Amino acid sequence: GVTLRVFDTCLVFLSVCLLEHREAEGFKEQGNAFYINKDYAEAFNYYSKAIDMCPKNASYYGNRAATLMMLYRYREALEDSQQAVRLDNDFMKGHLREGKCHLSLGNAMAASRCFQRVLELEPDNSQAQQELKNAESILEYEKMAEIGFEKRDFRMVVFCMDRALEAAAACHRFKILKAECLALLGRYAEAQSVASDILRIDSTNADALYVRGLCLYYEDCIEKAVQFFVQALRMAPDHDKARLACRDAKALKAKKEEGNTAFKEGNYDAAYELYSEALTIDPNNIKTNAKLYCNRATVGSKLKRLEQAIEDCTKAIKLDETYVKAYLRRAQCYMDTEQYEEAVRDYEKVYQTEKTKEHKHLLKHAQLELKKSKRKDYYKVLGVNKNATEDEIKKGYRKRALLHHPDRHSGASPELQKEEEKKFKEVGEAFSVLSDPKKKSRYDSGQDLEDDGMNVGDFDANNIFKAFFGSPGGFSFEASGPGNFFFQFG
Repeated sequence: GVTLRVFDTCLVFLSVCLLEHREAEGFKEQGNAFYINKDYAEAFNYYSKAIDMCPKNASYYGNRAATLMMLYRYREALEDSQQAVRLDNDFMKGHLREGKCHLSLGNAMAASRCFQRVLELEPDNSQAQQELKNAESILEYEKMAEIGFEKRDFRMVVFCMDRALEAAAACHRFKILKAECLALLGRYAEAQSVASDILRIDSTNADALYVRGLCLYYEDCIEKAVQFFVQALRMAPDHDKARLACRDAKALKAKKEEGNTAFKEGNYDAAYELYSEALTIDPNNIKTNAKLYCNRATVGSKLKRLEQAIEDCTKAIKLDETYVKAYLRRAQCYMDTEQYEEAVRDYEKVYQTEKTKEHKHLLKHAQLELKKSKRKDYYKVLGVNKNATEDEIKKGYRKRALLHHPDRHSGASPELQKEEEKKFKEVGEAFSVLSDPKKKSRYDSGQDLEDDGMNVGDFDANNIFKAFFGSPGGFSFEASGPGNFFFQFG
């Protein structure tokens, strides 16, 4: 009786197991049908039902792993494939899928071990042979990227990561390294896109938060950048790159603000030093450094260090070729140093970029000054500045006319006499224009004096001289020593 009851119980148990297995196989077959039709979500559901019925069946985990891979859920797929080979270490497809998951996630060493196990089970497996080569290639690209990063060859790193990601498409580590190098290359939009894609999947990814902050930092959005660095440090307190970047960002912001405050208070020497100190904090921050160079150029122009200001503007433009403010500042410095051709070139660049009335006016003014600079500078001839009064112009003429009068150089060589006579006539010409209000007005405005029939050459230098010093008999030049003369009235 007891033996019969035990037998009956075993028979019932076996019947239940067979029914469950049959039902599980039914779920698997349905899952296979959905998989073939590329309805991976439904395939996943049916494979899960099969696993619930028979949790010790390796092939069910293997099939679900294949489905998860098609859904790009590689970490879950890795867990299923690992469970499959734990249940059956000779399950070749399980090892192959585990290797592919490792490879997609960027773990090439683990992937290699899996593919080698496949080749132990099936030496001629061409898929495992190819995947093993892919894993070896990824390891090589990783080494090249590491060397490239140390050498600051960020383009090389991006190239290596692009090649690695062809086989390791789900590797966040490779994507982050690529994004960081894109940021360091100034390709901020691309870098932000990569980081943002990762954060949509994993909002707590400290590396992605760091890269997002790095992009903002290099775009001179320092306050927002600090927020991302702080968030990254909350997720990973030992994140050295985020900690250093946060420190530099705070220091740069503080030093720049100190310089701005000193400038506003009129303390230009202090502002100059503060901007100089800020420029040493992070050479990689191109946009902020461009602004710092331009700010220092503004201070330099206030301190009358115009050539230095021009040099700083040039450095700013080299960092950011679209920086209109730097072009405007340099153009004004060129105007102040009478380098009109260079000023015109900068104003033309500005006007091409931003066609405003103000920029057009600045360009026209520079072009006018350039035109004026190519004529004789009558103010320079008389030794007076461009704002000289009528009396100053007369005094200037009197001094230069006496200096270059032919009688004063009667004992000189013929060549020197000819040169001094020419200068004497230029002095008379300059005075004939600057002493005539109408001619002076046209000259100052850059207009051609001949346009209104004003013949600049229609004057007599000797007559102008007589008007100042009387008749020729009323004065003489006499030697007071070798090569020296003085003017004497009669």
